[in-house]
Amino acid sequence: MEYVVVSVILLIALLAGAAVLVVPRMRRRELPPPPGAGTATLERPPTAPPTEVAPAAEPEAAVAPPVEVAPPAETAPEVAPPVIEQPEPTAGRLVRLRARLARSQSVFGRGLLAVLSRDHLDEDAWEEIEDSLITADVGVEATQVIVERLRERVRVLGSRTVTEVREQLSEELIAALEPDMDRSLKAAPHDGGPAVVLVVGVNGAGKTTTCGKIARVLVADGHSVVLGAADTFRAAASEQLATWGERVGAETVRGPEGGDPASVAFDAVKRGIDTGVHTVLIDTAGRLQNKVGLMDELGKVKRVVEKHGPVDETLLILDATTGQNGLEQARVFTEAVDVTGVVLTKLDGTAKGGIVIAVQRKLGIPVKLVGLGEGPDDLAPFEPKAFVEALLGSDG
Repeated sequence: MEYVVVSVILLIALLAGAAVLVVPRMRRRELPPPPGAGTATLERPPTAPPTEVAPAAEPEAAVAPPVEVAPPAETAPEVAPPVIEQPEPTAGRLVRLRARLARSQSVFGRGLLAVLSRDHLDEDAWEEIEDSLITADVGVEATQVIVERLRERVRVLGSRTVTEVREQLSEELIAALEPDMDRSLKAAPHDGGPAVVLVVGVNGAGKTTTCGKIARVLVADGHSVVLGAADTFRAAASEQLATWGERVGAETVRGPEGGDPASVAFDAVKRGIDTGVHTVLIDTAGRLQNKVGLMDELGKVKRVVEKHGPVDETLLILDATTGQNGLEQARVFTEAVDVTGVVLTKLDGTAKGGIVIAVQRKLGIPVKLVGLGEGPDDLAPFEPKAFVEALLGSDG
């Protein structure tokens, strides 16, 4: 009985406790939601606040190797175009350069005139005159002719004053130089094409330099020029010639080092035809006159060039200081390529000015140009009268 009573009491207590708990909750549901509250109701448990997730560690970026930045390319300095020079006129050059013949003047102007002006000319005096002329490389044959003519004039006229003797000697030297020879350069265009001038000579005669100076002579006389660097065996020859050409505005046709000289010469003439210039000037390799194969090659150059047309001029460069050896050189070159004119270089550095007479008398080839110094315009057209006047000096 007590057990039942206790059970009833406990049941009532439990129901009372449950009522206490449920009623406040129901009252809270009836209240309006507070302002700003979301749409969530008590029917669904409130959404749990978002879990803060630590950001995933970003993978380490691959470190690129340092980029090597090339330094800015150096800008090549602007090369100024070469200044085109205007060579000095050729007319009267020999007169302007007469002082360069001072060493030869000592033989002719002072030596010969001093002897010829003596009151009495015996055999010893005439032998002295002969020796002076031979020493000056006039040559034995030419010397004999000059002395014989002078002896006759002195015998007939009996002249002894310095002025009279000077005039007689001057006339005989001019006659020995054969003033009627044609000394003009055949450099004018013809038949619709340029004139072709071939320059030949032995090593050491200053051939390439003289070829550059000939170009200046032609430009000074109003010709347009193309240069052919057919000396392909000497490394610096084509560069040297091109430098000479640039100074006067002349184009230079070049080939590979060690290439075929005839091919370069052929191309140079073709270029001259295409561009319509007046003259093509071809520098060939220096040859030793006793090298038969090289001389044959020089003949080949001439034959190949002649496929375009005839060679108008073949100029042989001779070193005046070699004296009589130059005559043998000239003879062999003439046989190979038919030399039409001689250019004597280094005439200012020798007392052997008489080589001009010897070359012409022995070979029948006119001296057309003479070199009287190292300057660019020290190459002068040869004029017999002006040359003799320079040899004898202005004062007699």
